[in-house]
Amino acid sequence: MRPRAVALALTLAVAPPGAAAAQGLTATELGAGAQAAFARREFAGGGLAVARRISSQTRLALGAAGGTLAQRAAVRLEATAQFLVTPAGRSGAGLYGGAGLAFQGAGRTPGAGYLVVLLGLERAPGRRAGWFTELGLGGGVRVAAGWRWRWFPAWWR
Repeated sequence: MRPRAVALALTLAVAPPGAAAAQGLTATELGAGAQAAFARREFAGGGLAVARRISSQTRLALGAAGGTLAQRAAVRLEATAQFLVTPAGRSGAGLYGGAGLAFQGAGRTPGAGYLVVLLGLERAPGRRAGWFTELGLGGGVRVAAGWRWRWFPAWWR
């Protein structure tokens, strides 16, 4: 027997039930929450995000928040790619990290673009809904918290 075939057979033999199905776990997610970026000019506001898990451990997210920047009405837009450590966890909290781009600007103030890196924690990433909290850098020290709803494929139920 070839070494690769032996390794594959051993992996399938010791894999927990459902592990093969979890490899293809995808989901669509909608989130709402508050976020802030603390720098010389601080942004604080609330917004919405939509995300798609394109594989079991990769999520692409787009977010838009309205708020204030230097006491003026402002907007913050973000696009991130995230890596989920425990994407199918149905209890406890799941850790994730991400990187991407952000833009924030306010009326009569030049907008600015930023690189974003974040570390997040979310409740039960394999369930339909749960809280999330994030800490990172991007236009200052970035914090966010809120609630996330998820829609999984029918076989996940």
